[in-house]
Amino acid sequence: MQLIWPWQDRQRRFSTLKAGAFALVLAPALLLGYELAGGDFGFYPMLLGGLTYWSGVWSTYVLLAALAITPAVTIFRWGALIDVRRMIGVAGLVYSIAHIIVYFALRSWNFAFIAYETATRASLIAATLATIGLIALGATSVDGAVRRMGVRGWQRLHGTVYVLSGLVIMHALFSRGTFPEQYVMSGMFFWLMLWRVLDRYRRGADPKALATLALATCLFTALLEAGRLWLTRGYAPLQTLGFNFSLDLGTPPAWTNLALGLAIALAAAARNAPRLLASDLGLARDRQF
Repeated sequence: MQLIWPWQDRQRRFSTLKAGAFALVLAPALLLGYELAGGDFGFYPMLLGGLTYWSGVWSTYVLLAALAITPAVTIFRWGALIDVRRMIGVAGLVYSIAHIIVYFALRSWNFAFIAYETATRASLIAATLATIGLIALGATSVDGAVRRMGVRGWQRLHGTVYVLSGLVIMHALFSRGTFPEQYVMSGMFFWLMLWRVLDRYRRGADPKALATLALATCLFTALLEAGRLWLTRGYAPLQTLGFNFSLDLGTPPAWTNLALGLAIALAAAARNAPRLLASDLGLARDRQF
């Protein structure tokens, strides 16, 4: 069996698309390495805390990127993106395993304490279940697994990716501390799941539906942040919601997700514009005759 490199297609020819996708999934690792070498995370062992957090953030973003392939194919009618979905999903698994290794180092490889934390902290219970499931998906991501399991069996197994991604988001939300990325990622997951509902009703590429989805995601993100801080810190929900109208603490997560959602809606409108124009011109010609 001849190895196929990440930048090659199935015929082992150079693929610009796959090479670009490989560069994108490699970028977080290079960024973390650069920040680590530059001392951005401090000195050992203090740096392990920052590295644990950001490796987890990037692993989640990469997993969400894998879920975003189907919407991108539908909205932009770019079917070739399917070819890079497996690569991105496997990269998410690799980042997740790297995140776990860094966490073990943070806990000084004290497996008795790690086991205790894993059994008693909700965030780590969710993370453990998600990791086991992602490893199963990664191990069956090769073509041979499809032949052995059958298409339906393989699809049922890989359909659990939505539940596993939800567990990853739960891990982020249940983790100690509060950070903007927790709410940004949760809002993204909400968008990705609700988009699939829209697409079932054939509205997945409708700019108006996508704009509405962006507004719903913004509201969900704001309410999630206010609710979590109320439950965990006792902050008044209205006070937290008020922070969404100020930039004193940086760009609010709700506005970040709104901007992303509206950008997608605008891109969908631009993508549909030539087809709508052609339809209007054809209708005008028909009326002339």
